[in-house]
Parts: sequence; structure tokens; C-alpha cells
Amino acid sequence: MVSHSGLLTVMERAARKAGSKLRRDFGEVEHLQVSRKGPADFVSKADQQAEKTLVEELQKARPDWGFLLEEGGEIAGDPSKPRWIIDPLDGTTNFLHGIPHFAISIAVEEPLYGGRREVTTGLIYQPVTDESYWAEKSRGAWRHDQRLRVSARRDLGDCVIATGVPFLGHGDFAQWTRIFGAVGPSVAGIRRFGAASLDLAHVASGRYDGFWESGLQPWDVAAGLLMVREAGGFVSDFRGGDQAIERREVIAGNDAIHSKLHKLVAGALR
Repeated sequence: MVSHSGLLTVMERAARKAGSKLRRDFGEVEHLQVSRKGPADFVSKADQQAEKTLVEELQKARPDWGFLLEEGGEIAGDPSKPRWIIDPLDGTTNFLHGIPHFAISIAVEEPLYGGRREVTTGLIYQPVTDESYWAEKSRGAWRHDQRLRVSARRDLGDCVIATGVPFLGHGDFAQWTRIFGAVGPSVAGIRRFGAASLDLAHVASGRYDGFWESGLQPWDVAAGLLMVREAGGFVSDFRGGDQAIERREVIAGNDAIHSKLHKLVAGALR
């Protein structure tokens, strides 16, 4: 059985504690107190409680580290130390509609020279299926103790590609439509399941052959991008560069599929 670092043990313990509460609340989703924080962007009591649990558990283990949180924003820590990037409930709309497809995403971002930062550890936990995906830089990507590898398919016509679709108040409909018009006729299928972290975990595990989406936040993708890379995949922004998080746009897949998707996306955006 593969062993992972003490840091990942801390992350998994925190995710499982928060996940058990999400699982309980998911069973009573109709009773949740729900407020609106923007058009079609719901935040639930469960979401807030999950984030609180994660922060409390991780602060116990690393009290001087900072946080970048979906709900709570930025919490400053020692700037010379890593920080946590957390989405306590990726797939909130699925959760609130009783759709059992959502996850907790935790990443560790370490400071480098010149103000740069790098994600070196990631965990994505699906409370309903009890699937725990994790990756550490140079140690590979895993689901529990099973090593993950991206799909080996090379022909887009054989591939299923995941994406996110713009919705009320979010995303660029015109841009997405152009990209869909280029990608759709070339692939075996396109899926939109509503949780980018799980989409990327599924690319890392070969369930999906590729992925594209824009308008993403760091907490949506930080853990998942590391996972795809550690599973042997390629990740870029729409221009083919390495600023997927900064530009809030992602293309991912094995070398051949990533290259072909990039060509289609770039062509659609000219």
C-alpha cells in the first residue's frame, strides 16, 4: 500500500471530517438554510460549516500558514510559509439540487523566489463516493492507493471531453459557443457535470480524455491541475502558456489530446 506524507494525512483527515458533515447535510438538503451571494450562485449553511471545519483542522496542524478560501477570502499567514487554497464545496448547485456530484478541494501552494508560488500538494475528496484523489509534486497522482494515469487515447474522435458551461451571471457565452462549435464535431462526447475539481481528477484517472473551461477560480483548479500533471498529463491556458490559474482558463489532457484541443480552442478564438 502506498504511503503519503504527513501533510497529506493532515489534509485527508480535515477533508473527511468536513465531508462527513456534508454527507449528513446532503441527506437533508431540503432543510438547509440557503442564502444568495449572487445570481445563481448559492451559498449554503453546509458550505460555510465545511469551510469552518477545514480551517480549524488545518490551522491546528499548521498555525502559521495562510489561506485562500472560496467563502472566507484570504487569511494572511507567514509569507515565507505555504498557504492553503480551499474550495469547501465544489459543486454547490449540484449539492443544493440533490445531485450527488460535489467535492472538497485542498491545495498547498508554496512560495518561490521572486514572489512566484507553486502548488505542490493537492487533495480532492468526494464525500458521497468516499473517493480520495491526491497528488504530491514528483510523487505521482493517486486515488486511494491506486496510481493514476491520464487516458492513452490519441484520436479526438474516440474521446470524451469535460467542460463547464456558462450560466446566469457567470461566464462568456459567446466565447464558449465558439469553442463548443469547434470541439463538439471532433469528439465522441462532451460532458458538463458541474464540479471542475472532479472533472480534473477524472482527467487524471483517464475517465475523461480532456477538459477545457474558462472563468475558473484558483480554488476550483489548484489541486486538480497538479493532479493532471502528476498523472502524466499536460495543462495550459487557452494560449498554450503556463498561466492557467492566472488567466482563469484551462485546457488539460494527455500530450496529443491537449495539443489537439489547444489547436481547436485557439482557432475558435481568432
